[in-house]
Amino acid sequence: MAGIYIHIPFCKQACFYCDFHFSTSLKNKDTIIAAIIKELELRHETFTNTTVDTIYFGGGTPSLLSNAELESIIDAIYSNFTVHLNPEITLEANPDDLTPRRIEQLSKTRINRLSIGVQSFFEPHLKQMNRAHNAKEAKTCLTYATRYFNNITIDLIYGIPDMTMGQWQENLDIALSFNVNHISSYALTVEPKTALDRFVKTGKYPPIDDTLALAHFNYLIKKTAEAGFVHYEISNFGKEHYFSRHNTAYWQGKPYLGVGPSAHSFSETTRRWNIANNTKYIEAITNNKLPSTVEHLSVQDRYNEYIMTGLRTIWGVSLSKIESDFGVDYVTYLNKLSQPYIDKGLLISVVQNIENKQEQVLKTTNKGKFLVDGIASQLFKI
Repeated sequence: MAGIYIHIPFCKQACFYCDFHFSTSLKNKDTIIAAIIKELELRHETFTNTTVDTIYFGGGTPSLLSNAELESIIDAIYSNFTVHLNPEITLEANPDDLTPRRIEQLSKTRINRLSIGVQSFFEPHLKQMNRAHNAKEAKTCLTYATRYFNNITIDLIYGIPDMTMGQWQENLDIALSFNVNHISSYALTVEPKTALDRFVKTGKYPPIDDTLALAHFNYLIKKTAEAGFVHYEISNFGKEHYFSRHNTAYWQGKPYLGVGPSAHSFSETTRRWNIANNTKYIEAITNNKLPSTVEHLSVQDRYNEYIMTGLRTIWGVSLSKIESDFGVDYVTYLNKLSQPYIDKGLLISVVQNIENKQEQVLKTTNKGKFLVDGIASQLFKI
């Protein structure tokens, strides 16, 4: 199985924390859509021996596209690839785009999963992040979306400097009151060269408080568990049968094709990314050229990738997979470097059933989850 990611590089306005590629001008929208469709045609041999199980519209703000525009891209995927009989087709959407009428219309398309960027139900926080929607629009869109779609995930941000624990608890209470089956939640992060980065450096915005973020994270784990969610990846919580099939494939190292400006692709031994420039992307595709850079992954690169993604999930890192894919020396290396973290209660080595086989796996503990990226980097082969 494989996935296709479509990057739609347009937004109404720039969120202060965002470092993704996008434009706030829609003047090239039609040309970009045509180029995406053509890139799909140029890349049609990518998955000759496998089926496409998931299609994911990300960005940017894909909900800025009309239903007809989204369907034209889906048509191109079906024309150029073999698609699973029951694919997961996700649309990232902002609440201000999801009017009651738009939601009803979307429910009649092949899109069967919505990823709604709520971020917070508190007006001051939305204004601080320069979000395009308001709190009322977030609640209204969820009221209608849950009538027409069963598979919905909400994005929420925690660790906002002036967000009290009471406000964070209320955010989660409101989200859960809509009976959604999935929540993706991320700590507010200051990415280089973003507006938020400038604001923090100039004193216009307070620095991130890791202690506050950790308190929010721990409550998030507790609250979602009580509501029947499985914490299957560090930032993702889903009820049984509602894990994101598309993102799970990323974490399990399955191949995916990224189409559109700045989109990334991955296979077992290569990583590819398109140019993050709309004009240059259009120019290259118009001339039947793929505007991408290709990196060939060494055994060491693939090992590091597996450590980073595996430790973020409930499936952990399989020692037998490391031995078969990378060699016994890598198992010895990992055992040596992970022991101090096991001693500190941040990692645990357990026997776990994987595809009907009992395997030794390395996993993060609840104590280690908030620190997982830093722990993983210390286990890399350098």
